[in-house]
Amino acid sequence: MNTLLLDISISLDGFITAGGQTAEEPLGRGGERLHEWAFGRGEGDREYTAESAGRLGALITGRKNYEDSLPWWGADGPTGPARRPLIVLTHEAPAESPENGVYTFVTTGIEDGLAQARAAAGGGVVAIMGGADVARQYLAAGLVDEISLHVVPVLFGDGVRLFGRTGAEHIELETLGVVRTEAATHVHYRVVK
Repeated sequence: MNTLLLDISISLDGFITAGGQTAEEPLGRGGERLHEWAFGRGEGDREYTAESAGRLGALITGRKNYEDSLPWWGADGPTGPARRPLIVLTHEAPAESPENGVYTFVTTGIEDGLAQARAAAGGGVVAIMGGADVARQYLAAGLVDEISLHVVPVLFGDGVRLFGRTGAEHIELETLGVVRTEAATHVHYRVVK
């Protein structure tokens, strides 16, 4: 069975966007800072990105992240030319999406979204890439196997927090690895079940 990985960039103070989100700046004022590492700012960042992308089979995201990011992604989705399938969780599929796009819209819940992502991923990892609400739902349901946080050395002070209430029980984690690159510290955990 595919590993379900929560894979997301985060500020040191726990935000996955900065404050002041707009249609032009969906990650908020200066929020793009969270993704600089993924675009090869330094040799270590390029190596880490290439290694991570090599294991990826499919992704899961929410409708807001899809809507906010589609102008930049186009039909190829967040993985660009690699064209990994992207499952979009939503209450209602959009009337239109890019022709020959990598997108599948799921309106029947997170479990069905995960089943479709696993089917699309082949033997690769299924990654939850956002947003915070989708991540929290999968964590609360006990479905996440691993968490990979890309901690960027910035304090936003405001924005969308990743972690909130994920249920009554603590979620125990085991550290699998820590990689420091020029633009982020990448911390990888296994969820202890």
